This record gives sequence, C-alpha cells and structure tokens, in this order.
Amino acid sequence: MLSQETILDALKTVRYPGYSRDIVSFGLVKEISAANGAVSVSLQLPSANGEAAQQIRTDAELALKDLPGVQRVHVEIKVPAAGPAPGTTNPFANQARVPGVKRVIAVASGKGGVGKSTCAANLACALQHLGAKTGLLDCDIYGPSIPLMMGVHEKPAVSPAEQLVPPVGHGVKVMSIGLLLDDDQPVIWRGPMITKTIQQFLHAVEWGELDFLLVDLPPGTGDAQLSLCQTVPLHGGIIVTTPQEASLGVVRKGVAMFQKVNVPILGIVENMSYFTTPNGERVEIFGHGGGKQEASRQALTFLGEVPIFTEIREGGDAGMPIVVSAPNHPAGKAFIEIAGRIQKELSDK
Repeated sequence: MLSQETILDALKTVRYPGYSRDIVSFGLVKEISAANGAVSVSLQLPSANGEAAQQIRTDAELALKDLPGVQRVHVEIKVPAAGPAPGTTNPFANQARVPGVKRVIAVASGKGGVGKSTCAANLACALQHLGAKTGLLDCDIYGPSIPLMMGVHEKPAVSPAEQLVPPVGHGVKVMSIGLLLDDDQPVIWRGPMITKTIQQFLHAVEWGELDFLLVDLPPGTGDAQLSLCQTVPLHGGIIVTTPQEASLGVVRKGVAMFQKVNVPILGIVENMSYFTTPNGERVEIFGHGGGKQEASRQALTFLGEVPIFTEIREGGDAGMPIVVSAPNHPAGKAFIEIAGRIQKELSDK
C-alpha cells in the first residue's frame, strides 16, 4: 500500500508555475488518500489562476502515475471563488523574482554573536571561488558589518536606468545600508522603512546575472526576515549557530520561522566549533557537536563545522575573508566545503 510519505515525495517534484518552490513546501496539498491502486489528492490554490491550476493538475497526475502500483489518479484542485477573505491574503502574492538572479539564499541565526555575518561573507567568497557568480546583500539594517568584512567602502554608482550599481569586493557584488550612510551614522527606523529598504535592495539594484545572491539577515525573527520572505521567493535558508545550548535553543526559533513562511532549510552550520592551540591541541571552548545533534533532531542537513582561528577575525577586520586570503587554511577549507554542499544541493533548482 502506498504511504502518504511516498505520495508527498512524488508531489514535491511538482513546482508552482513561475516559482522554484514545490506545491508541498507551499502548503497546497490538503488531503491524500490511496487504496486499491487509486490515488486521490486535494490541492488548495491561493488564487483563481486557471492556467496555473491546469499546469499543476497535469504535472501532479504525471508524477503520481509514475509511482509503482498506481493505476488511477484523481487530482482535485480548489481555488477561491472570489478575492481572498480578510486576513487570508496569500503571503506570496507580492513576491517577485530578482531579474537575472537564479537563486536567493538567506543566512540567518536565532541570536547575535554567533558569527553569522562572518559566515555569510566567507560563504559568498567560497561560492565565487568555486566558479559561481555571487552577490551578497546585507539586510542587517541596524548593524551592517558586511562592507567592513568584504573590504568595500565606496558608495554604489547609479546606472542610466536609475538603479544602484553594487560595488564589488573579491569578485562578489555587495550591497548594504552601510554603503549609503556616513560613518557611525545610526539607523533609527521603524518597521515600514526597513521593509521598503529591503524591497529596494532587491529590485532597485542592478545585480546583473548571478548564480547566487546570499542575504545576510539580522539575528532574530523580525521585520527584516518577514519582509525578505514576502518580497522575493527564497530557494533556501541557512541557520548559523555555535555549539552550546544557549545558541541551539534559539536555532529552533529560526527553523520555525523559515518553516512558517515555507522557506526550505538548506541546513545548519556550526561556527566556532573548536580552537586549535599553537601546539596543535584541540580545545572545544563552547562544547562541540551541538549543531550536528540539533540538525539530527530537526531532520535537517548538517552543512559543516567552522573552527575558531584568529585569522578569521583578522580577515574580517581587514576586509579580506579567509577564503580569499588563505583558501587552504583549515577555516578556508571548511567554508569552501560548506559552499560546495550548498551548490550541490541547489544544482537542479
């Protein structure tokens, strides 16, 4: 007898027209039944789009007919009779892809101080090192640190089409509110201004052709995170943590946030995993293995661990990520290996 898991796995191959996301991760599958070689599924679409409904029906039928033992398939598609009722607006309705950008990946953490921006900068450089055209968007509006870490300080130019042209650091296109403000000028904004800024950073910036756009999110689950998820379809999220329980506890909040807004989680990175003394002794300052264990508990991919080295901090302060200055250093290798796993995971998406 066919299991619901088998049927769901088949439906995960069906993409929502115009998006890279599948109908299962969008939460469109409402009912599944199977008996005597017959499979029936019920889908609820967020809007009355006849063309999309027909495409989804055709693709779902083909995916289900390929399952062993399936002889008959019935796909029921329900759509709203009129406009969405108050309070039930489709959160993806205003999403728009960034022209020329193949994949958008969010780098997040449940709390500050785990080295998320350091990871984002090095992963962007690592993807570039592996041959991918890469951009890096700093969405930490209140504490932008990406310009410093990437060694980018010039203000963006303005194109003839009146779009911002992002400066380039180590081959990576970079955009940050820090590039538009005077030094030490604080950002004292409310939520709507943050939302508008993130929308402009995505759609009023001339990103050009990119394989990956990494987005460094501020810690937590606030306006910036929700604005990003509602503005552009994300291909995945990466959670950065340190090994100790104090960090892992809030990792669960970050995971829950991505799940609630239907963003696939690519995996967890354990930063500051261990320290190696000059005589080669390994010291686990914050404990060890917590990120891998949490990934296992959450049934998520463990992307890898990054050790603590003074060179990582020095590179960040000098605007020279360790992936660029020393790709064969243990930390540089760790970032490149993690980037390779991300690239492989998204190679067909």
